[in-house]
Amino acid sequence: MSTDRLSAAQLEQFRSWSTCVVSSAIETFDVRLPNTGFADSRIRCMFPAQAPVIGYAATARIRTSNPPMERHTRFDYYDRADWWQNVLTIPAPRVVVIQDVDDPPGLGAFIGEVHANILLSLGCVAVVTNGAVRDLVDIGHTEFQMFAGNVSVSHAYAHLFDFGTEVAIGGLTVKPGDLVHGDLHGVQTVPLEIASRVAQAAQRVRQRRSQLLALRRSTDFSIDKLRRAIQETSFGANDGE
Repeated sequence: MSTDRLSAAQLEQFRSWSTCVVSSAIETFDVRLPNTGFADSRIRCMFPAQAPVIGYAATARIRTSNPPMERHTRFDYYDRADWWQNVLTIPAPRVVVIQDVDDPPGLGAFIGEVHANILLSLGCVAVVTNGAVRDLVDIGHTEFQMFAGNVSVSHAYAHLFDFGTEVAIGGLTVKPGDLVHGDLHGVQTVPLEIASRVAQAAQRVRQRRSQLLALRRSTDFSIDKLRRAIQETSFGANDGE
């Protein structure tokens, strides 16, 4: 797990930018392929009206279709002090990233009202899972955000069997301590080696977008002027440096 951390002010900047703007800003650094670093459309935002979230990943893996090999009671999936202690080893704010390894995932929901509130108490701002979540109305009244593959009425046999390891959700690989950014558009990771410079690059992305939009709204708009404006505001590789 990387020990790189952003200041509170730097984290707050990410909350003011959409994932789309941040994604475009990350591309200017040319540190990863443009088709990587984000979860695909299998992972959707449960509360689109909420502001973007940013936090460091605390990871886990679950199953929901079949009971665990050891004795199982209806309260076992709540009583996981070992996992909660592991979550606290990750710097705050925290985003819990949970891979449901069942095929297909998401028969039952591991995160509902009780778990969401426990995680809030542990400094977690969101959960990201390829599995299911539930209790949307109750959780929607809190500041906790959820990104999930589906919604389920039941927790079924939801149980955690592993935590603190690399996970994969919606085509996105996440390691403990990775910086995770999400909003109504979806979820992405922010490479820690450039994270402190992304906000400045995001500002330039917004400025350049505004220039192009201003031209579109002008009374003397033309294709030739649009082409020149695009060339003048082109996003070159490493432009975020």
